Amino acid sequence: MKQYIDLVEKKLDEYIPVKYPEEIYESMRYSLLAGGKRLRPIICLETCKIFGGNIEDALPIACAIEMLHVQSLIHDDLPCVDNDDYRRGQLSNHKAFSESTAVLAGDALITYAIQTIIEKSKNLSAEKILKLIELYTNAAGVNGIIAGQVVDIQSEGKKIDKETLEYIHTHKTADMFRFAFKAGGVVAGLPDEMLEILDKLGLKLGLAFQICDDILDETSTFEEMGKTLGKDEAEEKSTYTRLYGLKNAECKVNCLLDECYDILKKLNLKSEIFEDIIASIKRKAKI
Repeated sequence: MKQYIDLVEKKLDEYIPVKYPEEIYESMRYSLLAGGKRLRPIICLETCKIFGGNIEDALPIACAIEMLHVQSLIHDDLPCVDNDDYRRGQLSNHKAFSESTAVLAGDALITYAIQTIIEKSKNLSAEKILKLIELYTNAAGVNGIIAGQVVDIQSEGKKIDKETLEYIHTHKTADMFRFAFKAGGVVAGLPDEMLEILDKLGLKLGLAFQICDDILDETSTFEEMGKTLGKDEAEEKSTYTRLYGLKNAECKVNCLLDECYDILKKLNLKSEIFEDIIASIKRKAKI
């Protein structure tokens, strides 16, 4: 996993050099190179590898996935959204720079990611590049992250049903996991029916990850998470723990992760990295 992280961070640094106007590039790099688990690009690269694809061919899309993810964090922290002063143990982008620069840095990362896919995917066919851009825009757009974020904001302070909560978690979080699995599969040349199975795997893992995050918001510390905790409850956010309680949330995480194991077994996929990711979420969600 560390080898994947090193590859991704090296490419991110290479893909976005500082040039004029310097502030916007510095703002993009500030959040993009602030560390983090790099979980989504790791999933993309490992999926590509275990299905026989070339890791080098998958690096541009893996980096684009991380750019999109970091964009969502920059915008999520803004005062008009979640109003959080810290991310990954350092000041949020709008605190380190300004609100206007943070908004523009997020916008820049959205478009720069697509530019990266097009310009850096030299060994991929036009058909694969178009498919990757389609996956990207679906995850990034009004039917993906934006949809989840909008409904999440609309649901603050309200009592919502299970379907609405799952909608928020699916689009705000799980869509990026689905994107990462399928992108790796596209680079490896998998047929549509296999991509659909990977989509289900990404959905279940992404939902488990989000519910685990809900649990950690109530049980973890700033030092462990690198961000302000307890904000979900303070702002009356719609979370799994708020609706069902901590113990039920832990049970749900375990059920979803067991289903992830089942999919891997059915596909006869042996990946220490995927198993480590699943085991790590299980450990973190244990109350």
